[in-house]
Amino acid sequence: MNISLPESLRTFVEDQITQRRYGTTSEYVRDLIRRDQDRQHLRGLLLAGAASEQGPVADDRYFDDLRDKVDTAAGE
Repeated sequence: MNISLPESLRTFVEDQITQRRYGTTSEYVRDLIRRDQDRQHLRGLLLAGAASEQGPVADDRYFDDLRDKVDTAAGE
């Protein structure tokens, strides 16, 4: 795969490789692609969460009950 970049972007990429200690341009591009995949995955999770039913209210009682369950599981 070949990518053509204008000089300003080429300089930016070269600077990023130096500053972030990538070994090659390919490593930098692969990292950008992985980060974009992660971002898209997170966006999907957020959208799914926003579309889901509302869960229980996380008030003081909720956290007290949660602490009790942890204490019970830990044998206290």
